[in-house]
Amino acid sequence: MFGKPEWFERRKYGGWGLHPKTWQGWLYIAVMVLPYIIFQSLPYWDETTRTYVTVAWVLFLLLDVGHIMVNIDKDEREYKIEAVSERNAAWAMVLFLVAGIMYQSITSALNQSFYVDWFLVLALFGGMIVKTISNYYLEKSEI
Repeated sequence: MFGKPEWFERRKYGGWGLHPKTWQGWLYIAVMVLPYIIFQSLPYWDETTRTYVTVAWVLFLLLDVGHIMVNIDKDEREYKIEAVSERNAAWAMVLFLVAGIMYQSITSALNQSFYVDWFLVLALFGGMIVKTISNYYLEKSEI
């Protein structure tokens, strides 16, 4: 697409994603962000136009950055490090989601009005489904 994977490297510390490795990566970020900021700061467009442009801009940016992230070169060691890091992050998120659901269940039961944020439950079950499908697929493939 527009950005090139060799301009970036995967973010190792402080979250997910990528960060610039070369001056072209920094220029890419400026070219992607500055026109949007200028567009939003000018008073010529109504809210509907701003919303459509924002949605289109975000979709384009997600597609382009996703393409860059998928195509960043990594050696075998980097793949293993990333896999273990992602696994550890997933377990931490699961623990926090379970703790949140338990807290909501207990406090709402004590108030005698049961309430649980179903998005938390959905996140847990969605993760479980993705893990099940991944395990099935990976066991069938020749990895």
